[in-house]
Amino acid sequence: MKKIFILIFASVAFIGCKQNDEYKKVDASQIKVEGSMNAELTAPPFVPKPVGDRPAKKLIVNMEIIEKEGEMADGVKYVYWTFGGTVPGSFIRTRIGDEVEFHLKNHPDNKLPHNIDLHAVTGPGGGAKSSFVAPGHEVTFSFKVLNQGLYVYHCATAPVGMHIANGMYGLILVEPEGGLPPVDKEYYVMQGDFYTKGANGEKGLQPFDMVKAVKEEPDYVVFNGKTGSLTGDNALTAKVGETIRLFVGNGGPNLVSSFHVIGEIFDNVHVEGGSLVNHDVQTTLVPAGGAAIVDFKVDVPGSLVIVDHSIFRTFNKGSLGLINVSGDENKTIYSGTQSDEVYHPEGSTIQTMPNETGAKAPKAVTLVERIADGKSIYAKTCFACHQATGEGLPNAFPPLAKSDYLNADVNRAIEIVLKGKTGEVVVNGKKFNSVMTAQTLSDEEVANVLTYVYSTWGNSKKEVTPAMVKAVRSKK
Repeated sequence: MKKIFILIFASVAFIGCKQNDEYKKVDASQIKVEGSMNAELTAPPFVPKPVGDRPAKKLIVNMEIIEKEGEMADGVKYVYWTFGGTVPGSFIRTRIGDEVEFHLKNHPDNKLPHNIDLHAVTGPGGGAKSSFVAPGHEVTFSFKVLNQGLYVYHCATAPVGMHIANGMYGLILVEPEGGLPPVDKEYYVMQGDFYTKGANGEKGLQPFDMVKAVKEEPDYVVFNGKTGSLTGDNALTAKVGETIRLFVGNGGPNLVSSFHVIGEIFDNVHVEGGSLVNHDVQTTLVPAGGAAIVDFKVDVPGSLVIVDHSIFRTFNKGSLGLINVSGDENKTIYSGTQSDEVYHPEGSTIQTMPNETGAKAPKAVTLVERIADGKSIYAKTCFACHQATGEGLPNAFPPLAKSDYLNADVNRAIEIVLKGKTGEVVVNGKKFNSVMTAQTLSDEEVANVLTYVYSTWGNSKKEVTPAMVKAVRSKK
């Protein structure tokens, strides 16, 4: 047995050596450039067109730093510091051997100096030392791209963590000679953690909280700068049979991402954005200040859910996105529900989750305020299962949009939110058999979220009041 183990170990070691020998680093310093061109820069989730087989060039990058107010979540405002006006910053696409002439402008309306550290740069501070720029000024520096891969860039002005935490990060791709293998769709997704003075969902303009940042206790963990950035009308799209490539980054500044797409397996993963390619991967780690490239083919239609599999971040702090895949079903690959039978190994009693008293929410005075508050609660509590437009998830969670079941009995709807429900329901002629746990919401919050649901998606426009919720709650 020992001899067999030694033989296997030796074989693996030999294979590993062969694989390592196959990687030969290109001496990019010797690659000559042919002409010049302006770099195409794109805002997330889009990326510039592939470099293909173009020769190395002098690549001119023009990037502007903009401090601007944006929306972190529904009703929650935040002042972002950005490269190019977006979080993450503009995607930069180069090829090995390019000579990049970088023009960094700091908008005159900005309040602070900034700089840029590109992890693709070989030189002091990744360019940070040469790029410190005051508001109303422009600096220029150059570098030659020596290593292929996907790299993070970020601001490195003190306090560095604060500049990154306010959104100053992005990705720069360095393609190999001849470019990456072609795919049908490419997208840009970057995770970040944000720290606000107010709690998650607290409305108004929220300033950065240094204490929470030092403790590494973010209020939001999101893709592309805000909650819902890759859902609803902003969801990524694909067709059955297409190959998808995601350029994935993690700006941090603190948390490591466990990047996963529910309903897919990554055919290829460029580990940490480099030349090592792993295959058949379920979840890949993306460190703070790191990146990965993931490729996969979509074989069946439906909604693929992009998550950080540190899962409470996804369902409670915002790191959730969607890829909506259209096309014909393939029952061989995925059948859908084939049977639905009663299974009661512990008896027929319906079990419920323990109930807790929710925190008091601010009171809504008008119907408009009730709907607005309800929309915010829905985004934090109901969105993952019932989706942005109330369509639900096929064979799992029923639709709330134009729901005959919902509109038939408002008190029943209140009771389900308060106490949960297990078992079969028929909604719009389709059977659903799943579990909804009781929600730990106050009477005010239940009233507001149900009023929002009834007021949208073709429902009955009922207004639910806290008194109605209290009456249902008091029933034995």
